[in-house]
Amino acid sequence: MSKGFRRPKLYTGKPMHYCPGCTHGIIHRLIAEVIEELGVEEKTIGVGSVGCSVFIYEYLDLDFIQAAHGRASAVATGVKRARPDTLVFTYQGDGDLAAIGTAEIVHCAVRGEKITVFFINNAIYGMTGGQMAPTTIAGQKTTTTPFGRDVTTAGYPIRMTEMLATQEGTAYAARVSVHDPRHVLAAKKAVRRAFLTQQQGLGFSIVEFLSACPTNWGMPPRDALKWLAENMIPTFPLGEIKKPEGVE
Repeated sequence: MSKGFRRPKLYTGKPMHYCPGCTHGIIHRLIAEVIEELGVEEKTIGVGSVGCSVFIYEYLDLDFIQAAHGRASAVATGVKRARPDTLVFTYQGDGDLAAIGTAEIVHCAVRGEKITVFFINNAIYGMTGGQMAPTTIAGQKTTTTPFGRDVTTAGYPIRMTEMLATQEGTAYAARVSVHDPRHVLAAKKAVRRAFLTQQQGLGFSIVEFLSACPTNWGMPPRDALKWLAENMIPTFPLGEIKKPEGVE
């Protein structure tokens, strides 16, 4: 009998440090599976950001570069231009990409840099203690918004993927979620399409993942997944916002 489920070969085997119910691990697996299926393990270079996502290089056996906070897309740009034969991706949280790294990611898309960005949106600052992030939804309680995000003073959550999709240099832009098996399968398809977009030299590609953060949301893992579905998806609608022809 053949195995129907196995650990990706790219896994280093190191136990993950993420909190129970955190969905970073699921996303790591999807990226690893697609890289293996495309057979590009030896030519893939990842760029890590600062935040909970910083330790991805501990779990995937790939070449990685650690970037300063918010600068992952700029570093990835340099790598791809120096080594256009490689497959280059960044792995960034919402505080990293949508706050300190806003300028870098916008101009990366404007220039149509041929890299792939994986944007993890859990609507909060995870590593530093649960503060309000640019993606914190209206009314959401955080350590810096204990009564909920007040849009009259703090503004509205930013929809980065829609904004980046308006740029001519952006070839592929999608928002997915990993809160249940059906959406995990859809997320994997988006990862594959983003990488194929880069391989075909079509331009900048981004996949935003809606991700759970039970610890900083202050709820059990199962409740966190339900909260994501009921509260985040209405604010951040799922789907492929921009898709080039010929990419399946």
